[in-house]
Amino acid sequence: MAFTDELVEEIKVLAHFNLESHQEGIKVHGSAKSEVIDATGRLFKKGLVSQEDGGYLTDLGIEAAEHAQSVLTILTS
Repeated sequence: MAFTDELVEEIKVLAHFNLESHQEGIKVHGSAKSEVIDATGRLFKKGLVSQEDGGYLTDLGIEAAEHAQSVLTILTS
C-alpha cells in the first residue's frame, strides 16, 4: 500500500484530536485549506468522525487516531 497525499492529510487530521478527552472534537471551517476539508469529509465517509466537518471521533476513529498518533510519536522521538 502506497502513501498518497490524501492518506497523509487524513492522518494529519486524526493527529489533531485530543485523545485525553473523547468529549473534545474538532470543527473544520470552510476557510480551512481544501486538503483539510476534503480529508475530514473522507474520514466522515469512512466512519471515523461523527460529522462531515469534524465533530467527534467514533469508536473506530479513536482506534485510528491512537495508532496514527503513536506512529507520529515514535517517529519524532
